[in-house]
Amino acid sequence: MAQTVPVFRLTPENTCLETLSPLETASVVQAGRGPARDLIVRCVLAVLNSGSETDDVRSLLETYRDFDLEVIETPRGIEVELRHAPVVAFVLYESEDSGPYGQRPKLIEGLRQHIFSVIRDLVFIQTEIERTAKFDLTTSQGLTDAVFLILRNAAIFTKIGRHKVVTCWGGHSIDATEYNYSLEVGNQCGLRFMDVITGCGPGAMRGPMEGATIGHAKQRMGDGRYIGITEPGIIASEPPNPIVDPLVIMPDIEKRLEAFVRLGQGVIVFPGGVGTLEEICYLLGILTHPRNREVPYPLVFTGPEFSVPYWQSVDDFLQKTLGPEAEARYRIVVGDPERVAQEINKGLLAVKKYRDRHKVSYYFNTGLHIPFSLQKPFVATHDSVAGLELKAGQATHKLAALWRRVFSAIVSGNVRPEGIRAVEERGPFRIRGEAALLDALDALLGELAAQGRMKLSGTYRPSYVTERRG
Repeated sequence: MAQTVPVFRLTPENTCLETLSPLETASVVQAGRGPARDLIVRCVLAVLNSGSETDDVRSLLETYRDFDLEVIETPRGIEVELRHAPVVAFVLYESEDSGPYGQRPKLIEGLRQHIFSVIRDLVFIQTEIERTAKFDLTTSQGLTDAVFLILRNAAIFTKIGRHKVVTCWGGHSIDATEYNYSLEVGNQCGLRFMDVITGCGPGAMRGPMEGATIGHAKQRMGDGRYIGITEPGIIASEPPNPIVDPLVIMPDIEKRLEAFVRLGQGVIVFPGGVGTLEEICYLLGILTHPRNREVPYPLVFTGPEFSVPYWQSVDDFLQKTLGPEAEARYRIVVGDPERVAQEINKGLLAVKKYRDRHKVSYYFNTGLHIPFSLQKPFVATHDSVAGLELKAGQATHKLAALWRRVFSAIVSGNVRPEGIRAVEERGPFRIRGEAALLDALDALLGELAAQGRMKLSGTYRPSYVTERRG
């Protein structure tokens, strides 16, 4: 049984929930006891598990099955009481008041701030997004407005208007060489005064953040930001890394992806698994849309020298399935962190010129058209996945959107609790389509599995089978 701290109370000083009106206090307390309670508990446990080297969600929940929390109303606002929290989230101090460990536990400050970010975002999503008629979530504009309001409520737009911001994607299951490479890319970006956004987990999400802190320190840049964006379905398998500051939780993967591309002014992609492929196809589905053909948006695929076979596999898949229109929107730079940062910096200058000319804001890119098919939430079930008919000959951006859903379903079957359950109960998802497309999919994922990129811990078992037509 893992060691835990039986009871620990924390206050929201110097966090987003320090100053609340009586009405807001009551709303937060009610949410902590209502339908959002289980989600808050699960996400807070994931935060407390920061630094974990496992992506086994059910193992985490079983290990800390006694963990619980309560949001308490006080005359000054709120407090949160943690019960049976993982001891790894605390620093233990020698003290006369020794307690059960001969030491006094103190919650790591970054984790304390992240806990209140979890409560802030999940309460706001429930009260201001899901249970309000302020905007229509069945429309493209309504969904973009929701993304904007969640980010604004989290104070993410502070400073972004004058900083260069790059989004970094990549796998949480990488080795030391790839991690060190991603760190050096982050360092080179930090030296060029770039802020970093990642999916906030370990591996290639942590590396660029850690590297950017070094680059910023060398430049005596004291206001750098390391924005981590996650969502409830993935947070337990990819706990926020210790560098993340600030943390934002979006309602679902689609809004998370939209936040990435509207906040970031360019994207760097490191080697990863199926989640990384989902992100690549999402962005290519946007950049190949006819309305975005003239919109500059730098996209660089990179990794250390030995990642050449990985990127050859990805490039081969994209060429066979999406063709030259998609290939024209990315560059592959391997083994050269400085050149990666130079390419992105050059791209960001083109972005600035375009936004100045077209009066597009720096902090939230409303000039980029995101098709509704990429915004509409996709819940992976056996029926919904079977309905994804992969056919060649359609517009590139439409096929890219379909591939994004295919990869999302595979991610769900691998790491999301509800997806894992569905696969166990009804067998693997059935992905249907033309033989040539599915052959390309099987070849790509077979290569990723051989490289150990499909799962960080435990044995990888495919969550899908293919069904060829034609």
